[in-house]
Amino acid sequence: MSDQSPPISLEDDQTPDGAAPSPEGEADIIETDYEIGQDNIQTNIGPFGLDIHNPVFLISGLSIVAFVFATLAFQNSLGPAFGALRTWLTGTFDWFFLSAANIFVILCIVLIVTPLGKVRLGGTEAEPEYSYSGWFAMLFAAGMGIGLMFYGVSEPITHYATSVAENAGTAESWAPLAGAPGNVAEAERLGMAATIFHWGLHPWAIYAVVALALALFAYNKGLPLTMRSVFYPVFGERIWGWTGHIIDTLAVLATLFGLATSLGFGASQAAAGLHFLFNWPDDTTVQVLLIMAITGMALTSVVAGLDAGVKRLSEINMVLAGLLLFFVLFTGPTASLISGFADNLIAYVEYLPALSNPVGRADDNFRQGWTAFYWAWWISWSPFVGMFIARVSRGRTVREFITCVLLIPSLVSVFWMTVFGGTAIEQVVNQSYQAVTDAELPLKLFVMLEQLPLHQISSFIGIVLVIVFFVTSSDSGSLVIDTITAGGKVEAPTPQRVFWATFEGLVAIALLLGGGLTALQAMAVSTGFPFTIVLLLACYAIIQGLMSEHQVVKEALAE
Repeated sequence: MSDQSPPISLEDDQTPDGAAPSPEGEADIIETDYEIGQDNIQTNIGPFGLDIHNPVFLISGLSIVAFVFATLAFQNSLGPAFGALRTWLTGTFDWFFLSAANIFVILCIVLIVTPLGKVRLGGTEAEPEYSYSGWFAMLFAAGMGIGLMFYGVSEPITHYATSVAENAGTAESWAPLAGAPGNVAEAERLGMAATIFHWGLHPWAIYAVVALALALFAYNKGLPLTMRSVFYPVFGERIWGWTGHIIDTLAVLATLFGLATSLGFGASQAAAGLHFLFNWPDDTTVQVLLIMAITGMALTSVVAGLDAGVKRLSEINMVLAGLLLFFVLFTGPTASLISGFADNLIAYVEYLPALSNPVGRADDNFRQGWTAFYWAWWISWSPFVGMFIARVSRGRTVREFITCVLLIPSLVSVFWMTVFGGTAIEQVVNQSYQAVTDAELPLKLFVMLEQLPLHQISSFIGIVLVIVFFVTSSDSGSLVIDTITAGGKVEAPTPQRVFWATFEGLVAIALLLGGGLTALQAMAVSTGFPFTIVLLLACYAIIQGLMSEHQVVKEALAE
């Protein structure tokens, strides 16, 4: 990991008024009378200063506070409601989530192969701030830390087990497509292809669309670094009114519930690991205490303002992740894992059309319970990850940006899933080790590691990885949410970040108490659904913005 590892301050290289850097060279700057912070409320509460956007901060903050109190007060009645909400959304709108994700991938491919890909983010003379190695590392680290730890073993082994089962293809089965009942080799290929489908091009296309939109309208068009700016080609000056307020509020709620879902997964896995290693109780109380402790660590970094300290934590985490990855690679079935990387990519390409098809399929449980949830989860994370990627990608051409954002993290994710998932499947197929199949999702990683040498050390490293990913995600997420709720300002007072970091933890706790992981997933889906509509509108805005930018470049070259 380079020394530019995330989380990185969005305060660097900003102009004094809190705006993004001005375009360098030729760019199609949007002329508007709006000034960053003109709608903000600046006041003091005791010794704490506030600089909050009215009404985005107030609506978002009050909604979150009310949600936390209501969920904690009515835990017993809301638990089933959350489960029903998720089932209804993914069952009714699965076709919508799958179709939208396909559109995002297609848009990215179109931008790569058309002349619009020549547009440079930041203006014709802008230069990249980071080397390729540092940029690549940050792209991967931005979005999927806790998720890869949680699902690296559990998803491939689950898809394999359901695909090879005798009931694969029936209405009760959770197998992708029709499965491969009794066919071990094909079930393994299908299981890995389905996993890569959920961690490859589609999620990174979602991130790329949001990141490109934010970068284009902030660095080329001169608008604030916030979601409403993306929609200027659609709504014009109305983005500074209630239209923009609604867009930014949806971005805040989607990001916060997406983060809370990831933090809940991280807490459940850390608790399972502590129970596995040290026989700690593995219950909701322990998970809540973990969320409180780790949120406290995130708050410490927020209050201290030690970006360099958090960056060092992130660097240590990436080193540990690399060590764990190569430990499993070289102590597991090394030869089959290395050859499996190419085989899994081929299987992914082969099954991709069928897995991405939104209609006419019989695998309802897989399509709705896995894919639709994943796409909603990625979409709810997209403002957070997109803003970070936009921040570190200034100076890249659109073609370079899209190609790298799609391919580099996707390939790393494929390698990770191949090593961890492939090792677990090999244990089941060749060693008849059924414990990894039977274990609960949060525990599967540790059960797989138990079959390898030094499993206590590797399992402890896994717990540390989950915890530090938790801390860095909370710290960075609170920074991004605060930027949005401060009207695009990137130098808002620290107490505002403290508020959001605190409530990220409280929302995760409230959802765990009010329905466990099902409740976390339900809220990610429910906020991801309206934000999907927002992102589809953003696709149109991106095309309009790039076309005007490309025209400026052509005219500059003609002179």
